[in-house]
Order: sequence, then C-alpha cells, then structure tokens
Amino acid sequence: MSLPQQAYTAAGAAKTIQEQKLAELLLHLSLYSPFYRELFAKNKIDIQSIKTLADLVSLPTTTKEDLQKRNNDFLCVSRDKVIEYASTSGTLGSPVTIALTENDLNRLTNNEYNSFVCADGSATDTYQLMLTLDRQFMAGIAYYSGLRKLGAGIIRLGPGVPSMQLETIERLKPTAIVAVPSFILKLIQFAKDAGIDLNKTSVKKAVCIGENIRNADYAYNILGKKITEAWDIQLYSTYASTEMQTAFTECKEGRGGHLQPELVIVELLDEHNQPVAAHTPGEVTITTLGVEGMPLLRYKTGDICSYDDAPCACGRTSLRLSPIIGRKKQMIKFKGTTLYPPALFDLLNEMEEVLDFVVEVYSNEIGMDEVLLHLVPADGSKACDNRIRAYLQARLRVSPHVTYITTEQIHKIQFTEAGRKAVKFIDRRS
Repeated sequence: MSLPQQAYTAAGAAKTIQEQKLAELLLHLSLYSPFYRELFAKNKIDIQSIKTLADLVSLPTTTKEDLQKRNNDFLCVSRDKVIEYASTSGTLGSPVTIALTENDLNRLTNNEYNSFVCADGSATDTYQLMLTLDRQFMAGIAYYSGLRKLGAGIIRLGPGVPSMQLETIERLKPTAIVAVPSFILKLIQFAKDAGIDLNKTSVKKAVCIGENIRNADYAYNILGKKITEAWDIQLYSTYASTEMQTAFTECKEGRGGHLQPELVIVELLDEHNQPVAAHTPGEVTITTLGVEGMPLLRYKTGDICSYDDAPCACGRTSLRLSPIIGRKKQMIKFKGTTLYPPALFDLLNEMEEVLDFVVEVYSNEIGMDEVLLHLVPADGSKACDNRIRAYLQARLRVSPHVTYITTEQIHKIQFTEAGRKAVKFIDRRS
C-alpha cells in the first residue's frame, strides 16, 4: 500500500499494521536467519511473547559491528534468490553488503515511489539524477525504479561536471533534480560564473540527499539558505540508509522526514536502549518490515535525531524524523567542547572565505581528540587567514588546527577510487 494511503492512516491503524508485519518478521528471522536464531536462543527470546510495538524493548539491539563481522549470517535466503547486491558507503567502517531478492527490489521501488509522491512528484515531472547509479549504490537504483513507477521522465547523468549538468538542463528541460546539496552550490557558482540565470531554467524543485539542509528546528541551515537565496526552487530533504532499505522524505511543509509505517518501525533510543520522548535526541533504531533477503531487527544506525509525532500540516499523520544532529561514533570531544561534524560543516559552509573543506579528527599523544581543518581559502592572503581563524574562535570557543590546500588537493582527499561520495569527515582516532 502506498504512502498516500498509509501516511494518512490513523495512528492506531498504522500501529496494527506494523504489529502484524512485526510478527511475520520475527517468524521469518527465527526460521531463516543464522544470526537472529542464535541471538534469540542466547537471550532465551520467545518470539510468541512479542505482540506489540511496546514489547520491542525486551529484544536485544543489533549494531553495525554485528553486520560487519557476520555479514553473511544475516542472509535469510539461498544465493539463487538474490537478484541484487548493494553495499554501504563505509562511512563508519568497512562496507557492508546487503543482498536483495526480487521482492526486496519491488519493495525498494514502492519505497521510493512513496518518497517522490511525498515530495510532490508526479508523472508530469522529469528528474535529472545527479548521482551515481553504479558501485553497488542502492539509492541510485531506488531513485531510478521509484521514478519509473511514478511515470516521471528520468535523465541519468551521474554526479559532478557542472557544465554538463547545466547543458543538459538547458537541452532536456527537467523540472526537478536529485543531488547532494553541496554539489547544488557548486552548480550555482558555475552558473554564476558562466552568466547563466538558474531561475530562468525549467528546474523548480530538488530532492536533496546525503547532507542536511535544515537545522534541528527545521529552519534552513546555511547550506539550505545559500541554495534558496540563489535559486528559487523548492527543496525536499530525504534521509535513508542502505541497511534500512527505506527513506524518510519531507513533504512541502519541510518539518521532518515522514515515516512509511508499512515499511519500517523506527525507535529513537537513549544510551540504555530505552525509547526517548518526542523532540528528544536519540539514536535512530530501525526494524525493517517486508524485507526478505536481509531483514533487520532493532538495528542501531548510529544516527542521532529527534522525532515529532504530531499530525503534519500536510495532512499526514505519520511520525517525522528531524535532520541528523550527528552520528554517535563521530562525536568529537575537543578541549572540553562536544562537537558533531554537521555543526562544523554548517559553520564552514557559511564562511565566504572558505571555498571547500574536509574535517579531520585524530588522537593526540595522550589520547584526546584533535581537530584539523583542511580548507580551500578564497585567497591566500594573511587577512583571509586572520578572518577564518577569528571566526572559528568566536563560534567554537576553541581553535582547531587549520591547513590550507588547493582545489586539486582537496578533490584527491574527497574522492577516493573506491568511494562514491565526497568525503567531508575523516576519523583517524585510534
């Protein structure tokens, strides 16, 4: 059932659907998952006793480390049933392979169809995909298949190359783009340098992936402001991961990513694996519904968000997730200050003196966190350096180490041969 029906369902009815699908998941895991069969036996779990969503707290959580160490033990089908192999980007460690069956691919299609509908997409739209569709990138195949189900036009252009993106926009007249927000900024700068008025193009909306465009209060952050001030388009943020095989996508109200209750159960947990209240930060923990190949039960994503369970002004009643506040393992304790990379990204994005950046964190000789900023400055003057350092000191109250490099040098850091996303954060802590 698609999101336009489920997301408007009364909370009680959505809960009933989730509990029915949870019972099916537990049976599936107990029969076919080597990892979860062992977990249930070790913890003396009687799956028949798990009847409601509230009962989930009695079950152990699953971590990224479990999935990395025992990847194959999560597979619930024989190899001949696997149609597609996707993998995570390895942001927080070694990549994880996720195997999908034909049913899983159909579910993925429905997920992204629902997401595009939520983001006001229709068959009359044409979307330019400014992202990779290779390298086992699940999102690429999800966007493509979801748009096919929607009946929209698709332009598979791939990431990067602003000149080619703009030439294609001019030639094929897409109404929407799917892109990483920081790349949209590069597109804006290229258009400005080339004397192209983006507001006169056919593009009216953008689905933003991979980076926050909003603060925790849902107002645009610096990235979102810079885009919308230069280009009069509607932005829709989306949050997803390869492991959950599901997306949380904003509607036009921009007040958080909507849960698709028929596809996933989401909990936000504290340090003791207990659910937090609405508007309270917690670790996003998901239970996949309807996944056949590699389903997950109470999987801790490492992402810190809050949620809002009040009905949305768009009419949908489904829970909404806030922008990512940070990743649990990326939290930095620097000179008595707690920092998350997204906050540093916002700070650097708002500085006109900084054209591009990579944040690196490492352990010093006594095991404390140190922060090194690799920056491409607007110019090499001492005055520019002074402004950058003074601004960092004023905003952070502490002074990170700074090194200046060229555009070519930072591109080599951001784009590795094996990677498919621009690297903005490097964690070298022991």
